[in-house]
Amino acid sequence: MQTLQMIHPATIADNDATLTGKVFSEPRFSHTIYGEGFYNFDVEVERLSTVMDILPVTVSERIIDRAELKPGVPVRIDGQLRSYNTYVEKERRNRLILTIFARDIHILTEQAEAEEPEGERRVPNEVFLNGYICKPAIYRKTPFGREIADILIAVNRSYNKSDYIPCIAWGRNARFAGKLAVGDNIRLWGRMQSRKYQKKLEDGQVLEKVAYEVSVSKVECDAKSSAQEDMAAGAPESGGAD
Repeated sequence: MQTLQMIHPATIADNDATLTGKVFSEPRFSHTIYGEGFYNFDVEVERLSTVMDILPVTVSERIIDRAELKPGVPVRIDGQLRSYNTYVEKERRNRLILTIFARDIHILTEQAEAEEPEGERRVPNEVFLNGYICKPAIYRKTPFGREIADILIAVNRSYNKSDYIPCIAWGRNARFAGKLAVGDNIRLWGRMQSRKYQKKLEDGQVLEKVAYEVSVSKVECDAKSSAQEDMAAGAPESGGAD
């Protein structure tokens, strides 16, 4: 197994993500910051249900070997979730973009995977976040009675910046999250997922779009809150999209 390692790894205590899958698209140039170039590519990650998530990854040119990151190559990516706003001309508004910012990229080989102890094999899609509720959660039920809550949390990082991460919780976790207050400090575990949907514009056009979010399997809250007074999140639940 070959490892491509970033020179300056970021602090991961509050924001950690690991993906194991296959390269879906070749790296393409994104932008430059202080003379350092960054590239975007997509990784295909399989769920337990065998549905595939196509997830965006951003990586520095200082750790990437574009010659090796070809479609179909198995990789493991360790990094963090990052968000930024971009202006969408057709929609005439800013849109929140979510990506995995790679800290390490491991090119996997069949031999390395076979030699890895069964008990130490990683879940192919893991996310941990420690942040703050930054807008009221949206709690609702599907026509079939399934409970869902949409959450937006802010996770602090270096240089007084924050990443705003959209999350979705299900069942008891949704009820718990729906009662949290803005400013509550929460910790959550889950996986990053992609979800296709349609958006109708003012001129009648229908756009096919993809949303990226964290599907929550477990959530905890540090501070005393109205949600904790009523209930506890309890045992982890799997995301509803599997």
